Amino acid sequence: MAYENIVEEIEKLPDGPEIGALFDFDGTIISGYSAFAFFQEQVRRGQMSPRDVVELLSVMGSFGIGILGFPALMLAASQFLRGVREESYAEFGEEVFRSHIARQIYPETRALVKAHARKGHTVAIISSATPYQVVPAARSLDIDNVLCTKLQVDNGVFTGAVVRPICFGAGKVTAAETLVTRYGVDLRRSYFYSDSTDDIALLNRVGNPRPLNPSPRLRSIAEKRGWPMRRFGSRGRPMPSDILRSAMVPASLMGSFLAGLPMWALTGSKRDALNFSISVFADTASALIGLNLRVKGEQHLWSDRPAVFVFNHQSNVDMVIIARLLRRDISGVGKREIRDMPVIGRVLESAGIVLIDRKNTASAIEAMQPLVDAMRVEGKSVCLSPEGTRAISPKLAAFKKGAFHLAMQAGVPMVPIVIHNSVDVQPKGDLLYHPGTVEVEILPPIDTSSWSAETVDKHVTDVRAMYLEALGQTGEPRVRPVPTLAASSRSE
Repeated sequence: MAYENIVEEIEKLPDGPEIGALFDFDGTIISGYSAFAFFQEQVRRGQMSPRDVVELLSVMGSFGIGILGFPALMLAASQFLRGVREESYAEFGEEVFRSHIARQIYPETRALVKAHARKGHTVAIISSATPYQVVPAARSLDIDNVLCTKLQVDNGVFTGAVVRPICFGAGKVTAAETLVTRYGVDLRRSYFYSDSTDDIALLNRVGNPRPLNPSPRLRSIAEKRGWPMRRFGSRGRPMPSDILRSAMVPASLMGSFLAGLPMWALTGSKRDALNFSISVFADTASALIGLNLRVKGEQHLWSDRPAVFVFNHQSNVDMVIIARLLRRDISGVGKREIRDMPVIGRVLESAGIVLIDRKNTASAIEAMQPLVDAMRVEGKSVCLSPEGTRAISPKLAAFKKGAFHLAMQAGVPMVPIVIHNSVDVQPKGDLLYHPGTVEVEILPPIDTSSWSAETVDKHVTDVRAMYLEALGQTGEPRVRPVPTLAASSRSE
């Protein structure tokens, strides 16, 4: 997915915090509603009784048909949290984000957020949702400011009340004005992205209203007033064709290796057959997904082989990306759980993939020893992720040392592969692959001949710093839930 046309307006804007980039949350940053994800997870865990479920659904229905206003809805919903410790509910919110909400983030909105951040604009989420729904997503997106509806807490426990002013309707204008006071934001030069007429007050207040995924009513208003609109189709309800394509991707792995069997039989070369199968899989899976690659530094893939190729791990599609990039004479590392997957586990093991127990460091090191021999004796390269597992967002996780020890033991260079946005194609937890363009940057090979066990920690830090620089993640995230009225303790 190319975002040039989405961010081109932003790139022409002046730099500086005076321009605000304000985002609604539900329906704008994410597809769907975070409250539903919370409700679904609470029901699944048995945290709500059947009576609670019926009562809450009744309240939501009354709001939907206009009997209850939003303040009354929030007050009624907050009653279900009375007596619950805020700390435990915040932890629950983090879990819901990881399991549900992270994969609902629109990659196009993420691109807008990044574009505004690069210009030094004041980026904020202004949402009627609670911090427990919004803050984990803000942290993932490196959005510093969160302005939202707050629940009253006494001695670390929810009271069942809602703090005024509620961040809804005109309350969102009040929230935005706190940014004027704090950072000197000029709302006449600022942008507000929203999907709903509930936000019409703030859309009217800013100089640049930008409806995203607008409701029919907001679309009608925007058309009359000439507001630029965008609709994103990268998330939301899938089509049957999307499900079929995604199901065929793992099937193509098995089919590709079966296609290599006649070559093995005719030539007697397992290596040539595997190389053929890897290429077939890379091209077939890419076509099924609708995956395009935009590669920078491609020459570094071939200048020093064998090598240990390391990559940041955002998605299952990374396996397809690595296969397309490296093509031949490669082996790798996977988690032991893959062995239990029907057919696929056997196929990968036969292809020379070493499956390790990530929880047992000693056994993992021992299991990877054949990879040293594969590099020294067979001239194969090895590819693995120093993060060890997929991340739920593009943010880089801590690095493990296994890849660094492999490079040292084999006496081969290390080549960093920086994958910028494969999470847009398939975020963790999503079973579907979404068509898109992934940007990949191949950094120059790193000479490991002078590395030692005593210096490995420094090398891990240095290489990770290269990734952080390439990904534009050198700054520490600072999520500040800004109250809509800092001095207020009144409740609804």
